[in-house]
Amino acid sequence: MSSQSIFLTVDTVVFCKSEKQTLLLLIQRKNEPYKEQWALPGGFVEDYEDLETAALRELKEETGVALTSCEQLYAFGKPGRDPRRRTVSIAHVGFVKNKITPRAADDAGDARWFGIDKLPDLAFDHKEIINLAISRFLPDHSQ
Repeated sequence: MSSQSIFLTVDTVVFCKSEKQTLLLLIQRKNEPYKEQWALPGGFVEDYEDLETAALRELKEETGVALTSCEQLYAFGKPGRDPRRRTVSIAHVGFVKNKITPRAADDAGDARWFGIDKLPDLAFDHKEIINLAISRFLPDHSQ
């Protein structure tokens, strides 16, 4: 029998749709790996949490944006997706009706809205996560 050391994380894709464009909330990482690169809000699941609770907690801790719910998107677990250790992330998707001004905190150095057509370079496999979220939740915007 093998001993596994797999860590569980959550990431949250948060969209805000306006008449002119669809926005996506990103954080700028304060720590390595990928220090100062843009990423989805997220982090490690605590032993006592279910997945949605962890996703909503990480979102609020890093951006100040509070959602009441989000929907599970997909599990991302390719070896090497996180250079620190073997990590599986359960991605979630949420929507806000009005553009809330985010406040970076915790391990986020900055938090901003970006137009989904003008995203910066992203850490980890977050571009892949965002593309899947767009294809499933915003089919008119799929690339």
